[in-house]
Amino acid sequence: MTSVPQRQNLLKLIDQACADGARRDLACRQVGLSCRSMQRWQRSGAPEGDQRPSGKRRYVCPGNKLLEEERQAVMATLNSEAFKDLPPSQIVPRLADSGVYVASESTMYRLLRQEGQVAHRRAERSAQKRSRPRALAATGPDQVFCWDITYLPTQVRGQHFYLYLFEDLFSRKIIGWQVFDCESAELAGQLLRDICTRQDIAPGQLTVHSDNGAPMKGETMLATMQRLGVAHTRSRPSVSNDNPYVESAFRTLKYRPQLPVKPFENLLAARRWVTELAHWYNHEHRHGAISFVTPAQRHAGLDRALLEQRALVYKRARQENPQRWSGQARQWAHVDVVHLNPETTQIKEPQHAQKVA
Repeated sequence: MTSVPQRQNLLKLIDQACADGARRDLACRQVGLSCRSMQRWQRSGAPEGDQRPSGKRRYVCPGNKLLEEERQAVMATLNSEAFKDLPPSQIVPRLADSGVYVASESTMYRLLRQEGQVAHRRAERSAQKRSRPRALAATGPDQVFCWDITYLPTQVRGQHFYLYLFEDLFSRKIIGWQVFDCESAELAGQLLRDICTRQDIAPGQLTVHSDNGAPMKGETMLATMQRLGVAHTRSRPSVSNDNPYVESAFRTLKYRPQLPVKPFENLLAARRWVTELAHWYNHEHRHGAISFVTPAQRHAGLDRALLEQRALVYKRARQENPQRWSGQARQWAHVDVVHLNPETTQIKEPQHAQKVA
């Protein structure tokens, strides 16, 4: 509320500002006043001072408030053995079918809220909070593998072949794959064991990331990883972004022109197709996230020399024709670290480093 002296002082300041050439609405805005309030104050015959009642209003208890006995009766009904697992939306019609009325649905919710009992009341598993998977970082090959299973079409409707694929996080190389006619934790464990033998993976060296599928969480697969000394992390349920690298590889493979238009006739045809695609992906495909070198070159440690050679080519081209270059030459930077599900600080650091470079 504005007192009379304060009102008179504000009017003088606004009039002085308008006399100096300021607009009235801007002057009112500077003092936190609307033009309509100022015009009301300046009206002739308007009463001085704020006419709004300043006293505190007395709380009047509504006449339809539940008595303490009625309140206790409603809470007893809500927490009874018959209704303790049901929400008010289910309790009210059941009571009405029995010819009983104790309170409205909104009243029941209000009482439950006051008693701190607004929670899951149904006989079902309550929603669980899922945290982000543990952040992983790979600075070299054979440190972190990502794997998943995707469908391949068959000529029988409703049946599929299943492509098991392991990808190295650092190099994006397809380390191992196999096509089976079913999803099985035992088959996945055999494939992982063959990969570790072929790559000479030592215990404690490797971490494998996957989603929450049944083959990934099967006892056989977990036992195999424990015997091999392989750590594992898993995505949150129904969150494909937690395992993006394998999902991206599946998309690249399936959108190749070599994908047959018709479904695969048998398991051998599917395996032949994956053999050709895996070779193309590892040895011919220039991956954009690793500065357009092939995954096989990066996995073998040849990418740094290739990128330095590209930088020399661009430097020489700029020296020969400087008028064609309006800005900096393309930077063929080597990607030193690859993050999986990084924290916010880990996301910002590589961007900052690129700007400095």
